[in-house]
Formats: sequence, structure tokens, C-alpha cells
Amino acid sequence: MSQTVYENFSYTEEPSRGERVEVVVDIYESADTARNVNATSERDDSGTKRKLQTHHTGDTAGSRSYRLAAVCLGLLCVLLLTAITVLWVKFTNLTAERDQLKTSYTNLTIQRDQLQTSYTNLTIQRDQLQTSYTNLTKVSEQLQKERDKLQERLCGLSKSTEQGQKCFRDSVYYISTEKKSWSESRKFCTERGAELVIINSREEQEFISKVFGSSEAWIGLTDTEKEGVWKWVNSSALTTAFWWTGEPNDHGGNEDCAVTGYKGAVSERVSTWADYPCDHHVVGLCEKSFI
Repeated sequence: MSQTVYENFSYTEEPSRGERVEVVVDIYESADTARNVNATSERDDSGTKRKLQTHHTGDTAGSRSYRLAAVCLGLLCVLLLTAITVLWVKFTNLTAERDQLKTSYTNLTIQRDQLQTSYTNLTIQRDQLQTSYTNLTKVSEQLQKERDKLQERLCGLSKSTEQGQKCFRDSVYYISTEKKSWSESRKFCTERGAELVIINSREEQEFISKVFGSSEAWIGLTDTEKEGVWKWVNSSALTTAFWWTGEPNDHGGNEDCAVTGYKGAVSERVSTWADYPCDHHVVGLCEKSFI
């Protein structure tokens, strides 16, 4: 820079020494000033360039941050929309299920009320039937008492000269005075308007056991027509039996007629039966209905 300054100056006259010193001083001062100005300008240019570079770099980083923020925001929006969609679907399904449950609850409530009404009606009917049953039971007991009284009167009117007659329900029972075969004992009964006893119930067997239990007596039961097929004298089939253990056994192949009071054997408070040969001699138990 100093060299350029020197070349640009030309002198037309020879200055004095003092003037030359002033000129040189001025030139040097001007050169220093120019250098300072140039340095300052260069610093200003460099600072401007750095500012421009810094500003450009800052703009690039900011743009990246904005783009990243926009991407994140978009992802959040997508996730939020997905979550809303899923929640809406679940809400719709739950609403439908709730409506179905409400409908089921309503139907069940109606059915419950109907059942409650039916239960109430049935309870009323049950109480009415219970009342009717109680009344009928009282009437039945009264009729039974009246029947027993009538039977006693009929039994008293129907008694013959036979000794030891006993009444049970609508029949008179008595035992023959002599021991005879089954056929002869039956004849004894029929000649007096009776028949060898036909036992139809446990109550009747209990009555016989109580009154005539100490005696073996013929009853109107036989299997003479077909072995093992026992029938009463009125040809009805045997339905209720009171055989002793192991009876009937057809011992000897000729036991075809039945007796009650077998050797005094008792089972469950009733006398029992056994089969004997029909020509065996025991008393006969006769039954005569007075109806």
C-alpha cells in the first residue's frame, strides 16, 4: 500500500527541507489512515460474511426443527384419529350390548312378573285345594264312623247260631267247629251261605291274625288247576300273599291247598301261609258278606 502511495505523487519544484518533512509525514499518516480504513473495511466485510453464514446456518437448523415438529404433529394426529376410531367402535358395540341387555332385562322382568302372577294363582288354588281336602277328610271320617256303626248293626243282624263270629268291614268271619279236609271245610261254609275266606288286603290279614291267629285254618286258595298258579275260590288271581319263608313248596308233590296261621308263625305282625295236602284235616275259616 505504501509503495502505491509513493508512485502516485510527483513533485514540480524542489521543496525546502522543512516542507519535505511535512509532506512525508502527511504521506505516512495518509498511508496509515488508508491501512486502518482498509483493515476496518475488511473486518466489516468479514463480519458481514460471518453474519450471513451464521444467519444461513440458523435458517437451515430452524427449517429442520420445523419439519421435525410437523412430522411429529402429523403422527400425533394419526394416532389420535386411530384412537378415536377404536374408541368409537368400542362405544358403538357397548351401546348395542347395553341395548340388548336392556331388552333382555325387560323381557326377564315381564317373565318374572308372569311367573309371580302364576305362583300367586297356584298358591291360591293350593290353599283352596287344601281347604277342600281338609273338609273332605272330615266328611270321610264322619262317613267312616257312620259306616262302622252300620256295619256293627248289620253284623248283629246277620249273626247266626255259629259261635265266635267276628265282623270286619262288610263281612262276618267264623271258624268251623270240626277239622276237615279243604273240600269238606268249603262245603261247611257254603251250606251256611258263606265261603272259605278270600283275603284281599293286609288290613284283612291283620284282622284274621289278631282274631284267629292261634289256629291253622283253610283259606279259599288253591293251585289244583295248575301247579304254581294260585287262585281264590271265586277264580280271581292271587295278588297279595303272606307266605311263610320257603312256602309254598309243594312238599311231596301234592300240597295244593293253603292254610293261614301256619304253625303260629308270624312275619311283620301277621300270621303266615303255607301249602298243605288238600286232604289234610284242619278247621276252615269262613267269610260271609252281609251286603
